[in-house]
Amino acid sequence: MVQMTATPLSALADEPVRIRVTGLTPYQTMCFHASVKDEKEDLFRSRAYYRANEYGEIDLERDAALGGDYVGIHPMGLFWSLKPEKPLTRLLKKNVMNSPFQIQLKLSDPQLPIKTKAAQVPKASLTLERWYVAPGVTRVFVKEGRLRGALFLPPGEGQFPGVIDLFGGIGGLIEFRASLLASHGFAALALAYHGYEDLPFPLEKVDLEYFEEAANLLLRHPKVLGPGVGIISICRGAEIGLSAAIHLKQVTATVLINGPNFIIDVPHIYRDKILQPTPFCLHLESTDVFGFTEYYRVYDETGFKDSRYFLPIEKAQGHFLFIVGEEDKNLNSKVHAEKATEQLRRHGKNNWTLLSYPGAGHLIEPPYAPLCRASRLSSLSTVIHWGGEVIPHAAAQEHSWQEIQKFLRKYLMPAGPSQL
Repeated sequence: MVQMTATPLSALADEPVRIRVTGLTPYQTMCFHASVKDEKEDLFRSRAYYRANEYGEIDLERDAALGGDYVGIHPMGLFWSLKPEKPLTRLLKKNVMNSPFQIQLKLSDPQLPIKTKAAQVPKASLTLERWYVAPGVTRVFVKEGRLRGALFLPPGEGQFPGVIDLFGGIGGLIEFRASLLASHGFAALALAYHGYEDLPFPLEKVDLEYFEEAANLLLRHPKVLGPGVGIISICRGAEIGLSAAIHLKQVTATVLINGPNFIIDVPHIYRDKILQPTPFCLHLESTDVFGFTEYYRVYDETGFKDSRYFLPIEKAQGHFLFIVGEEDKNLNSKVHAEKATEQLRRHGKNNWTLLSYPGAGHLIEPPYAPLCRASRLSSLSTVIHWGGEVIPHAAAQEHSWQEIQKFLRKYLMPAGPSQL
């Protein structure tokens, strides 16, 4: 009898699952199918072919995929190779608290790509639950003064290191990363700053005092460790994260995922100081063969060489973790991170770590999330090319997620090194 097992059947979305099959004919070739629907009922699918060993067993931790959506030994390949049936769709969890993603896993004989009236009956099937909150994690909506967000707290009395989570041009309130961080012991504030409730859209300026208020809100909470907070940020969020780390004494550890070392297009304001955006050359906006817009060459060499537009990162008193996807087609994030670290080095600073991943694109997320190569933003009329290659992008997500947590613990826990 053919039997398929997945251990565990219910787990956090960033935790690995071991998939095994027994009861096959020795050396039999089989096809695994995975599918999931998001909250809009958009369907994502993946498949991979495997051959059983001499005992009629397949173990995805041991055996190599022979073809399909990936090749080689990749125990979680069926998850990160999921592709949308509807083009330009990103698998994004909106409601993190009440329901998991349900991954349907089926095992069948290989079939030629011929349409038949009757669907093939699978040899075995399973449903796996992928949660974005661990048991006991609580979520508190934040609506204090002008602040808008959601605070996720781990179970227990605390205290926990506090982290502000910032996304980019997508706008709104994005919670899946903060909820996973809380599941691993962080007090994580998913902070909206444009395009949510009464917050402006489009963004006309970045008021750093808003983010200072968020840091102070965290530090006042009885379950949050002091004396400082961390920031995890991507894209425009990383632009703001860098600026906040420079200007706000409360910020002591900053994760910058594929961000610039300058202000992109709207001024930053802190008290009586105004920081202007960098001039850019629109003619360097380009499209790929599919007509997707690429912005990574928009900022010309003059802008790169003119230090007046570089954010003064050397003034920051905390620590930085730069995470770079070398195939980022939205920002030339590798160059931006190298410029920022050169600037720190010139000023005698060693308060940074740079992780640069060949083949990874712009949207580096927690592990096992499928690569989104291109999608639409509500603020733009064009399709944005995010870049990345499936297998190296997946590897970058798995490695960087562990490094992010190590970094935040190191510099936010009391036993960590003192600030520079």
